[in-house]
Amino acid sequence: VSLAIYPGEFFSLLGASGCGKTTLLRMLAGFEKPDKGSVLIGGEDVTAVPPYSRPVNMMFQSYALFPHLSVADNIAFGLRQDRVPRAEVNERVAEMLRLVRLDGYARRKPDQLSGGQRQRVALARALVKQPKLLLLDEPLGALDRKLREHTQFELVNLQERLGITFVMVTHDQEEAMTMSTRMAVMNEGRIRQIGTPAEIYEYPSNRFVAGFIGAVNQFEGRVTEQLDEGLTVHCESAGTDLRVHAQHEVAPGTPVAVVVRPEKVRIFAEQPPPCDNGLSGKVEEIAYLGDVSIYHVRVAGGVLIEAQLTNRARRAAAPLTWGDQAWVCWNADDAVALLE
Repeated sequence: VSLAIYPGEFFSLLGASGCGKTTLLRMLAGFEKPDKGSVLIGGEDVTAVPPYSRPVNMMFQSYALFPHLSVADNIAFGLRQDRVPRAEVNERVAEMLRLVRLDGYARRKPDQLSGGQRQRVALARALVKQPKLLLLDEPLGALDRKLREHTQFELVNLQERLGITFVMVTHDQEEAMTMSTRMAVMNEGRIRQIGTPAEIYEYPSNRFVAGFIGAVNQFEGRVTEQLDEGLTVHCESAGTDLRVHAQHEVAPGTPVAVVVRPEKVRIFAEQPPPCDNGLSGKVEEIAYLGDVSIYHVRVAGGVLIEAQLTNRARRAAAPLTWGDQAWVCWNADDAVALLE
């Protein structure tokens, strides 16, 4: 693993359970030692520095608040361990309470708080020592969906105001996409791609990343032609040749995967005007999700293609139902050819 995280960014390590993301986080904290190589924080080699001497704080998923201490005492705990003068402790605790919007809660105990409030106390305790780096181990995992979505934006706003580097571990793709400046997708102990959420979603570098981040239609095939405007790929599963944008030169005969996101696929009840990639088939499944509807269309080559349509567009289009003949199409620039 080789990874550089920029000062002041919100960086996420994203991957399935057991991929190594938490181990990497623990190395940054000092709880694990790398077999080889080094860990640098702010340009300083801290590989041999114990956790308590690193300019790092960590916020755990369980929050690990002391149940017998008040909110203020929980936040002040680390400062008192460092023998910070009482007046400064009180000032910094009050500042943190204002920052996380818990004024008036200083004397309460953790069991008198909601899940979201406990999360903010844990965050304040982690930030009060003014670390160079804050590590977050699935910090929103214990919250319900609505509260989690609200807290995501709160965390991002707080990080931007403070300018502290945040590194978060999560298995939740939506959470990583929403909160991160950049992110690393991990699998089996390896980093498969690093980039902004938009770069990783729009231009995955390999099959694993394409399939792990969001939904994707994938067609295996071989390049038959390289043109200035892109590639022509013969895909038996699609029953035709597909045109795709090429990020680099690919020799004819090279096996590739053509991937296109469902929201880039348009669906019609009648044959549309010619497009870069057009296929016909039968509607097998329809799922109504409130803001969007998802269609599964089985085309002549046998593959199932997923198309996603906003329900505003769905109401404006000719209706489609199960078993109907349908046409799907997408632009060459909306698809990516993957070599790995």
